[in-house]
Amino acid sequence: MIIDIISDTICPWCFIGKRRLERALSLAGRTDVGVVWHPFQLNPDMPVEGMERGAYLRLKFGDERGSGAYERIAEAGAGEGIDFNFAGIRRTPNTLASHRLVRYAGTLGLQNAVVEGLFNAYFSDGRDVGDGLVLLDVGTAAGLERGALADYLESDAGLAEVAEEDANARRIGVQGVPCFILGRKYVISGAQSPDVFLQVFEMLDKEQSAADAEAQA
Repeated sequence: MIIDIISDTICPWCFIGKRRLERALSLAGRTDVGVVWHPFQLNPDMPVEGMERGAYLRLKFGDERGSGAYERIAEAGAGEGIDFNFAGIRRTPNTLASHRLVRYAGTLGLQNAVVEGLFNAYFSDGRDVGDGLVLLDVGTAAGLERGALADYLESDAGLAEVAEEDANARRIGVQGVPCFILGRKYVISGAQSPDVFLQVFEMLDKEQSAADAEAQA
């Protein structure tokens, strides 16, 4: 089964959704799943250099506290073993470069490790995941060869493809993330509980069993 995940690398609910999906997969004992990450920029008009965090929060919420939104997110994250350190974030980055890194990692089978590294770098360590050196560190820690990755990040490779994938997500109606597409058929929007994933797993299994039975008849 393929699970396509449309997300942004600075989306806290995407981090929570990743954890809840992983918990569902563990509960179901699924080892037959391939996860593919796809880009979506929550702030597509963000300057390339990003923005100071306080200025971003004032622009988005009218204050620097996030109007209580981040307290709710921190509570949800704690339930999934995530220790969000929002106070440690100094800049809100443009995420295009980080999505290029995720795409590159996908060609080498390391997408999940890179996505996990990006989430931890940003939400736990407060690092700027729009910065090339940070991306280089995250990719290397995930198992990518540093020299080849440096060459890639310094080029424009993958830029057009990431932009097209982002645009395509919007064309098919994605307005927020995370968005999970299971079996290229069923859509789960938002960081739903593991039970929701388990229900869809069961539906897909029943449909596959029926299709197998029909093929053998």
